[in-house]
Amino acid sequence: MLKFIFWTLLAINAVLFAFGQGMLGNFRENEREPARMRNQVGAENIKLVAARPPPPPPDTTAEVEPVAPPPTPVLVMSKAPAPPVPKPEPKPEPKPELVACTLVGNFAPPDARRFEALLAPLALGQRQTRENVGVPEVTSHIVFIPSPGSKEAADRKAAELKELGITSYFIMNDNSPMKYAISLGVFKSETSAQTLLATLTKQGVVGAKVAGRTSQATKMAYRFRALEPAAKAKVDAVLARFPDQQARSCK
Repeated sequence: MLKFIFWTLLAINAVLFAFGQGMLGNFRENEREPARMRNQVGAENIKLVAARPPPPPPDTTAEVEPVAPPPTPVLVMSKAPAPPVPKPEPKPEPKPELVACTLVGNFAPPDARRFEALLAPLALGQRQTRENVGVPEVTSHIVFIPSPGSKEAADRKAAELKELGITSYFIMNDNSPMKYAISLGVFKSETSAQTLLATLTKQGVVGAKVAGRTSQATKMAYRFRALEPAAKAKVDAVLARFPDQQARSCK
């Protein structure tokens, strides 16, 4: 029984070996492997070519051109960039010097109103103030004979005037520097006073003269503080329209 199995397996192996070698043909094309090889390769086109001789060995005796060595890299030290120079800070423009205090006037009420109207466009605000000031003002002009120093002397002088035909006179008795002076007339304008003096001189009156009489008048003055030069120039331009008024420094 064992022999039978042995020979059976041997026969199967032989068949498989023959099939693997193509000796049993191709089941799908029903042709053998040699035929397939003949169809794939044309044997008549194959030519035998003699093998080429190997190339001769290189001639080691020939001079070999020296090959220049590669250049040695040179390390170039670049200069460090200079630190940026700081730009100088712009100097602040100097502030203009301010005019500390200027006092203008003394204005009579009508001129004061006109002066203020011309100053209004400048918009000076609190830098401009107005104040009332008492100013001695010549309100009239007197023709008189100065005081002779006593009441008796004044009476004798008055008697001389009567002899010259002058009856319009008055002996001043008030407590003033002109006490016992003889008043010959009081006028609003100086021109009228000078006309009377000339007439009295022709009549023979000696020692008469003209003087202005003053009284305390209320005027208006304007004080300007901390004005820039440009603003001060504008105020001066307005003040130039009032030639009787002057500007002066103040505290």
